[in-house]
Amino acid sequence: MPKKPQMGASKQAHAADDAKGAAAESAVTASAIAASYDDQIRPLLDAVDRLRHLKITQEGIQLPTIVVVGDQSSGKSSVLESLAGISLPRGQGICTRVPLVMRLQDDPTADSPRLQLEYSSGRVVATTEAKVADAINAATAEIAGAGKGISDAPITLVVRKRGVPDLTLVDLPGITRVPVQGQPEDIYDQIARIIKQYISPKESIILNVLSATVDFPTCESIRMSQQVDRTGERTLAVVTKVDKLPEGLLEKVTMDDVNIGLGYVCVRNRIGDETYDQARVEEERLFKYHPLLSKIDKSMVGIPVLAQRLMQIQASIIAKCLPDIVKQINDRLSRSSSELDQMPPDLNNVADAVRVFFHIVKQVCTSLEKILVRGEFDEYAEEREFHGTARIAEMLSGYAKKLPAQCPRSSDELFLMEELRILDETKGINLPNFLPRSAFHVMLKKKIETVVQVPQDLVNGESTIGVQPSCRRAVQSLMDKARARSAQHVRELMVMEMELVADYTANPDYMKTWAEIMEGYDKFMEAVEDTTKTTRVTLHGFGEVDVSHLRVHADLAGKAFDLRARLTAYWKSIVLRLVDGLALHVLLRVKQLVEKDLEEELGNELLSNKFAGVERMLAPSPGTGTKRERLKKSIVLLRQSKEVVANIMDRISAAGEV
Repeated sequence: MPKKPQMGASKQAHAADDAKGAAAESAVTASAIAASYDDQIRPLLDAVDRLRHLKITQEGIQLPTIVVVGDQSSGKSSVLESLAGISLPRGQGICTRVPLVMRLQDDPTADSPRLQLEYSSGRVVATTEAKVADAINAATAEIAGAGKGISDAPITLVVRKRGVPDLTLVDLPGITRVPVQGQPEDIYDQIARIIKQYISPKESIILNVLSATVDFPTCESIRMSQQVDRTGERTLAVVTKVDKLPEGLLEKVTMDDVNIGLGYVCVRNRIGDETYDQARVEEERLFKYHPLLSKIDKSMVGIPVLAQRLMQIQASIIAKCLPDIVKQINDRLSRSSSELDQMPPDLNNVADAVRVFFHIVKQVCTSLEKILVRGEFDEYAEEREFHGTARIAEMLSGYAKKLPAQCPRSSDELFLMEELRILDETKGINLPNFLPRSAFHVMLKKKIETVVQVPQDLVNGESTIGVQPSCRRAVQSLMDKARARSAQHVRELMVMEMELVADYTANPDYMKTWAEIMEGYDKFMEAVEDTTKTTRVTLHGFGEVDVSHLRVHADLAGKAFDLRARLTAYWKSIVLRLVDGLALHVLLRVKQLVEKDLEEELGNELLSNKFAGVERMLAPSPGTGTKRERLKKSIVLLRQSKEVVANIMDRISAAGEV
């Protein structure tokens, strides 16, 4: 009998030893998990928070974010208080008037919590647990005003405290449809715009806070999240106020009528004057002993479960998105750097301006020579407007086709009647078998006047040849001047004065053509003079003609025929001169523009009027200056972000090798 108590004591001792061993093993496991978390997960969180602090989202790079949304009075703030173990602003209406970025950091070595607010582009305000709500209210009033309006400018609350989960959450204003006194009439639209801005990116996880006292499908926050996440794969639901309406809650969270892909977690928040530790004890008791709530699976209840789920989801989404973030940073950095390099250089003094000017002139002249003179367009293979010589050839070919190949004559006038009238008006006291030179000149002038507009249209027309934007204004100015000179050249020399100063050509085709036509002279005169012959005759150069009307003008018919033959033969030389001469003139003007005129034009513009052009070069345009500063800031930000990510990846790699 006396040994039994000893055996019982022995069992108790063994049980105590087993408990101690289990506790020690659990402590070792927990320590290993904590070490793994510190090595692998926390660096990722630190990287994302650092990128958020750098405002990398301004570059269009979205960061993994847990966004807390919910209808007004759904218990959003209470859930965040439970996770952080601190009190947030309370009151009637909208408590959260600006996005509140909560960065919770577990610090096992902290003797007391350390809290600070960051807002308004770098302002940092240290605070305490007792004063954090007042500090948030003061910062909110500074950003959104003292009334009840809202703003999309965020406040960051950093909480370093022992035992809090390592999380970063963004709390957004609660959704309300009816504005209260002091709120703008479009308060719903303003809130909806902010919420959609945060929940739309695919990198965002939506933490939707729902009250157990309402039907989930009627919640506005559910409707908004479904608009951007129809399948619910990015949505986790937190159900609050479960003690107020436990009936049917099990069915609501298991049936899932609203597509909550990441599942539900039911929680009980702090009530009254409870401490946060007391609230956790009461929460555990509620879900353990309540006749209805106890039936909900334990993996779906409690603030600790919610904290663990959020940390797992956060780590998963960050690990998934980080490679793409790295790629986006590198791509945007490369693009911004390239864009900055391609911008005009920043000029600081006259020497810089003159040096850059001559460099630009050299580049422009070389480029224009390639595309306008040598016909090289390898830089613009697919841009037809930059194929200069081809476009010039097209213009000249179109011009040549517009000039009549045959000497112009009225289609409804009888054969040689025009020549007869001119001969009759230019007759004088001279030998009868001589053709009056004045008659030829009068006829020639009339024929040339019918085509005078064709070369004018060519030199006055708009150019379809492309030039680089950097020299477009100067080239356009020169083209206008060259066009004016060419128009004068065509008007005074080529078309009128040159062709009328003398009826001359060394082209052997003139005599050849005239002789071929004159071979039909006898046949023509026979048809005119012999009334027994037919009045219709076929003549070389004129085709079939009727000469019946010429029998009464037999004395002048031969001269009229000769005049027509000379004009017909001479017209070929005129057209050839108009085409070749103007083509050579255009090519010469283009060559002079590239090799001489452009440099002179730009030089005069730069150096004239007491170096006014230099001063203009030194004064950057507002658009250029603004763009350069924006690109510089962007490059600095992206380089800092790249360094942040690189350091984090190095830490993770080093931890994995240990």
